[in-house]
Amino acid sequence: MVSKRIVLRFPHRLLDQPIVCNLVKKFDLEFNILKAYVTPREEGLLVLELRGEDGAYDEGVGYLKSLGVSVQPLSQDIIRNIARCTHCGACVVVCPTDALVLEPLTRKVLFYDNKCIGCELCIKACPTRAMETHF
Repeated sequence: MVSKRIVLRFPHRLLDQPIVCNLVKKFDLEFNILKAYVTPREEGLLVLELRGEDGAYDEGVGYLKSLGVSVQPLSQDIIRNIARCTHCGACVVVCPTDALVLEPLTRKVLFYDNKCIGCELCIKACPTRAMETHF
């Protein structure tokens, strides 16, 4: 069983298609929508947690790509700029998934991108703007 957080970018011609529904029906995948943006006549952006058997997951992602949907890991879009981070911990208190934690011995903020759901609460909380999103 594989579970990944991914970002899908849809061209405007696909916005009215039941693509996520097809992932469930054709490939027996489970999904959890973490974030969605749709700009009419432009594009759609969907952040999903997608789960299923390894082969089915790969086939589902192949299906998405064959339609012209851009697929990439969420971890490429949420980034911590280490040079800006002062390790103040403001992001740690607002993170609902413990993707940002304060390491007790060093008092440094650690970022676990595999736990991040892209909620962007850390971006609003960070006084130095060390957390960045590239959606």
